[in-house]
Amino acid sequence: MGTVSYDFSNETVVVTGGSSGIGRAIATQFGAAGATVVIGDVRVDPKDTDATTPTHELIENDGGVATFERTDVTDPDEVEALIGVARAAGGVDVMVNNAGLFVESSWEDLTPTELDRIHAVNVRGVFFGCQLAALDMLDRDDPGVILNTASISSELAQFGQVQYDASKGAVKMITRGMALELAAHGIRVAGVAPGQIATEFIEGWTEDATETEAFQKPVPLGRAGTPEDVAGAYLFLASEAAGYITGELLWVDGGWQLG
Repeated sequence: MGTVSYDFSNETVVVTGGSSGIGRAIATQFGAAGATVVIGDVRVDPKDTDATTPTHELIENDGGVATFERTDVTDPDEVEALIGVARAAGGVDVMVNNAGLFVESSWEDLTPTELDRIHAVNVRGVFFGCQLAALDMLDRDDPGVILNTASISSELAQFGQVQYDASKGAVKMITRGMALELAAHGIRVAGVAPGQIATEFIEGWTEDATETEAFQKPVPLGRAGTPEDVAGAYLFLASEAAGYITGELLWVDGGWQLG
């Protein structure tokens, strides 16, 4: 297959949930492409079992420019502070609303507290991330790109995941609704829908996971994806190559939805 490279020099990219997993891969790939990366997360240290260096330090060690801002995306004031850090670096060119939470529970046992918690991160966090990034772009009259981490659960139900499916379905509609509202301003909004990705997002999934009892059906490509498999989709959607794409979800799932 051919190769592709991106140049995000002189652009500022914000990645929530950028300390671990998919967010870490997104941040490091944007950093390698020359972007100034602003990472927002509730923790600076990665959760990944094979990683010890914080993401922003990893980018800097490779010659890039990055910073970390402790951010709880359920609090719009903290998201606004994160946007302020990006504003000081020139303003948000690409906003990646990636922070997410997975709570596995049967519908019988799910508590109101658990439901509120997952929606606070996955829905409230994404909405205000979109809102505040868009307001920064409009204030500077410099339209950019907003990317949201959706999921195969945005469209497909899975056992034991009613609450997660509902939250990711909301991410899909936030993406589509914001894309419609912001198109007149030249701001594109799109999403990435990862499938079964081997990260610490779901306890027990590791990078060498393939077909285990944790999976509910086989992946046609024969393995779980890695964060690196997913991250390239964000760079593509943020680039000029995707300049006529808005309101769409790009599925990165190894063909999972085909079966």
